[in-house]
Amino acid sequence: MTEGRADLVGLLREEVEALMGEFGERPYRGRQLFQWVQARRALGADAMTSLPRTLRAILASHVRVGRPEAVRVQRAQDGTRKYLFRLSDGEEIKSVLIPDDDRLSACISTQVGCPLACRFCLTGLMGLRRNLVAGEIVGQILALQDGLEQGERISNIVLMGMGEPLLNFPQVERALRILSDEYGANFSSRRITLSTAGHVPGIRKLAASDLGVNLAVSLSATTDAVRDQIMPINRRWPIAELLKVCRAYPLPNRRRLTFEYVMLDSVNDSRDDAKRLVGLLRGIRCKINLIPFNTAPELPDRASPRERVEAFQRILHDAGLTATIRESRGWEISAACGMLRTEGERA
Repeated sequence: MTEGRADLVGLLREEVEALMGEFGERPYRGRQLFQWVQARRALGADAMTSLPRTLRAILASHVRVGRPEAVRVQRAQDGTRKYLFRLSDGEEIKSVLIPDDDRLSACISTQVGCPLACRFCLTGLMGLRRNLVAGEIVGQILALQDGLEQGERISNIVLMGMGEPLLNFPQVERALRILSDEYGANFSSRRITLSTAGHVPGIRKLAASDLGVNLAVSLSATTDAVRDQIMPINRRWPIAELLKVCRAYPLPNRRRLTFEYVMLDSVNDSRDDAKRLVGLLRGIRCKINLIPFNTAPELPDRASPRERVEAFQRILHDAGLTATIRESRGWEISAACGMLRTEGERA
């Protein structure tokens, strides 16, 4: 039985050191233990061979190393892999591994479901079941690493899976500090991107922290009237307020904000929309990801024709903005943007 034991996966290094102090051990033993869990991905105390046998016995009865259970793994033709993970209480979440040239990005979840109900996202149909704790967020990365093939290495982390990360900021912040710790997985903040639907107080909290991760903002409309309809969060924090906090966001040298823009046929994809977007983003150091909408029977919209997406992109380019068209990855296994959910799933 593991109930009541501290889950090491969700503990900061200094907390692991303090825990070892309770066992009468020096801080360096805490660093060793943290390394075993986060860098070497040990599944239990027995595997931690650099620790004394007596200490391993104590740990075995007082702590545990949590992992979400990989219930199903699906692979798309482009190499994208979608993982269905079951948590200790039976709830389920999804994570995705996305290969792209020399990069392998892990797209992870921060909530079970999502309360924001964006019109173009299947996750929103679930509603919010609960927030994930830090150990469940970090545990996705550990479990994904456990399943890597020889020679593979996760290079980037994107918090773009199920949920709105900034609605779970305390646990997300804790998880990112664990993942970026030099004695652990040691992910660079430059390789971590947090995506938000536009939670303004959360963006302020992120800006005030020292996490230094990249920020991506899902904008997807150029007028409040349209964004109110497709992203209800806009009714609380409209475009002007969202862009004000984006303009104030502290950017390290040579970094840019990313604005995500899901292209919906005859909703937000006109030439006028493109021109308005140019005006809205003027003066913000940024890039724009134009995202082809991934259709589903449960969602009301259609994808913008490719030629209209490209015409939209040309207007942004002609105005001096960097705009890329994100190619849909893992569509046939419902692993693409906006397609992650765990209820009513087709196959």
